[in-house]
Amino acid sequence: MAHVGVPRGTARKRRSVTLLATGVLTIPVLAGCSSGGGGPVAVAVPQDIAATSRDGVTEGSTLTWAIDAVPATLNTFQADADSATTRIAGALLPSLFPMDAKGEPRLNPDYLESAKVIEQEPKQTVLYKLNQQAVWSDGREIGAPDFVAQWRALSGKDSAFWTARNAGYERIEKIERGKDDLQVRVTFSKPYADWRALFSPLYPKEVTGTPGTFNDGARATLKNTAGPFRLRGVSKDKGTVTLDRNPRWWGEEAKLESLVFRAVKPEDRAEALTGGTVHVADIDPATANRIARAARYRSGNGQPPAHGPGSDITPAAALRSWALAHGSDEEAAETAQATRAKTREAVAAYAAEQKSLKGFAVRKSLEPAYTQLAMNGGSGPLSDDRVRRAIARALNRQELADAVLKPLGLPAKPPGSHLALAGQPAYKDGSGALGEQDTEEAQALLADAGWTLDGAVQKPKDTKAGSEADHSDAGKKKTDAEKKTDAEKKTDAEKKTEAETKKSDTEKKSDTEKKADAEGGAGAEKADGTPEGKQKEQTAKEKEEKASKEEKADKDEKADKDDKASREEGLYIVGDEKPGDRLAPRAGDRLAPRAGDGDARVAAQDKQPGGAAGAYAPAGTAAPAPASLKGRLGKDGKPLTLRFVLPSGPGSQSLRSVGDKIVEMLDAIGVGTVITKVADDSYFKDHVASGDYDLALYSWPATAYPATDGRPIFAKPEPATDGSLLVEQNYTRVGSDHIDQLFDRAVSELDANASRDLLKQADARIWAAAGSIPLYQRPQLVAVDKKLANVGAFGFAAPRYEDIGFTGGQAAGSPADPKK
Repeated sequence: MAHVGVPRGTARKRRSVTLLATGVLTIPVLAGCSSGGGGPVAVAVPQDIAATSRDGVTEGSTLTWAIDAVPATLNTFQADADSATTRIAGALLPSLFPMDAKGEPRLNPDYLESAKVIEQEPKQTVLYKLNQQAVWSDGREIGAPDFVAQWRALSGKDSAFWTARNAGYERIEKIERGKDDLQVRVTFSKPYADWRALFSPLYPKEVTGTPGTFNDGARATLKNTAGPFRLRGVSKDKGTVTLDRNPRWWGEEAKLESLVFRAVKPEDRAEALTGGTVHVADIDPATANRIARAARYRSGNGQPPAHGPGSDITPAAALRSWALAHGSDEEAAETAQATRAKTREAVAAYAAEQKSLKGFAVRKSLEPAYTQLAMNGGSGPLSDDRVRRAIARALNRQELADAVLKPLGLPAKPPGSHLALAGQPAYKDGSGALGEQDTEEAQALLADAGWTLDGAVQKPKDTKAGSEADHSDAGKKKTDAEKKTDAEKKTDAEKKTEAETKKSDTEKKSDTEKKADAEGGAGAEKADGTPEGKQKEQTAKEKEEKASKEEKADKDEKADKDDKASREEGLYIVGDEKPGDRLAPRAGDRLAPRAGDGDARVAAQDKQPGGAAGAYAPAGTAAPAPASLKGRLGKDGKPLTLRFVLPSGPGSQSLRSVGDKIVEMLDAIGVGTVITKVADDSYFKDHVASGDYDLALYSWPATAYPATDGRPIFAKPEPATDGSLLVEQNYTRVGSDHIDQLFDRAVSELDANASRDLLKQADARIWAAAGSIPLYQRPQLVAVDKKLANVGAFGFAAPRYEDIGFTGGQAAGSPADPKK
């Protein structure tokens, strides 16, 4: 099924097995012991495909396989190729070095007798010896002309060919015929370690020979093929791509008579399974649970169903319902009979659905792909590597992996590499270059970057607090000489009277009189119990209450508008009463007393005219943080808040659940997040690829050629002539010259072990840069008809389409619906 967060065109840009065609683990461990006693070694786990010998598979019949949509093109080297393109091409075209169960490329004897480097000096030369029986469906031998045509189309030297990639082909200097037509010599202009990645799939020269045929000739048809199947037709109206056995196939004959790929949206897979219109489909956890429940479904013998409609009806309730339906109260009887009939229909429909789903098994494993948290280092707080490392150190990757995989019964081990997965030769856990989860270390990194608890508060300008003080500062300050003259004019008696008055005021003022002081110094002098003072006191109080009510009404109205706007735009702001909120006081929390509460002494500056006791802090003190910023880190008056973009579709619930947990983890170190949910179809194109995010979740597949396929993902972005940034596939925009150099050395190193060592060094530096943090291997759940063999969760290995078939029970050529 489709996976939101997987870059479109991944199958063409990284030469891994397409995400749709891969499966993975079924046993509950990921580590074994090395024979050399060197400690645990991560190992791959077998496929879950109901492996059966060919003798146990019947001849004939048709299999229907769900895909997301009819592919826009059958040319895997074009920009709009997708996983369905790659899956279909795997059954039709030569793949010289498909991946095996360990994620390594293995020579395919159906097409090659041998292929090896025969010269390294003065230039690398590879000699391919082709299978003598290998022919295209028109009878022509597969040979050097096909290799030459594909090289010229993909070399990048002719812009008339609309290609999506040319990695490796640009290093070829020439291609020649060997001693005979079955030998092909390929000479490279500079060494290329991943030469096995080339010419897979291999297209006939009729497709790759000219720009016209390359650009348009293989979009909706492939007249010449060389696989166990050939293309019968593509029907966009019916949403199907139909393959038949290839009568010219020289290998082991395909067990299936025909193979139909049917377009079924992910959300419609459960209905397609129960309706019998597909035999194989990638499914989500909800559908997998429905199939699991169907296996436990029991009904009949007078007992209520195990689950579903009618399962909650107790014997006593059933008896009361029967009594009402057959009672003397005609109106009540009619209602009861209608309810009973409706329940019977629901139970029958549900029972039929459960019966259909019982015919399927869920092949579950881990995909050869990992989901990562991507941090956009192109701008904003995350451009500081200390902030990125802090975010990474705040994450409990094990907890996230457990949340996704354990409920599915799958092993949960966070990946330790960006460039390989457990079991592949290039795999080594390099996460130590970043460090394990450590909240204190994360907070220390943020503090070192200048993000502190009081940094979110805007520092005040050099002014006094209070309206009267502001007014005085605006132009009524007295000079020292003027103040001295005024003081000299006062008589001793006046000074004594004034001092006594102040003392009396301080000791005897009531709360009402203090509020009056806040309204103005002149009013306070008259609030002495006279009718005039009381009247003004009452008037001031009424004004204050009215202003307070109006302010509250304005705030409530604004909050309602903001909340409504947030809901309409899919915006979820982490804060009050949201997951990860740190603001509400908990039981046992101690609240610091306010100035002026209880017996706290009133400071001298609180006695200034117009100032209420406890209302003002000393000059230069920062204003209190708003409630939404308490506990948040900030710098220069700006809170540390990151925009977390997530897909909103029904198939993305797992990503959103992971996102919620990440929010809580970041909240614990004082980092705020604003979650923005966007449509699935625009998530990657309009947000991740364009850099319109701070945090995002998406996946990369594993590959047998990390030196080639990993470089564009982690290459240092370079400025373009127009001022934009060339990021290739590095959507985090985090890279370094050193990482690029290690990739360049690895891809040119013909010694396999030395090349892998260079890749492990590159991975350690990718971890340290903290642009992307692998979280977990993706689960793969595949619903498969129980009568099918050799199909399901394939792991690293490519499917052997010729071995897939039924073990019995379906006649040749019968439709997918078993009821028909």
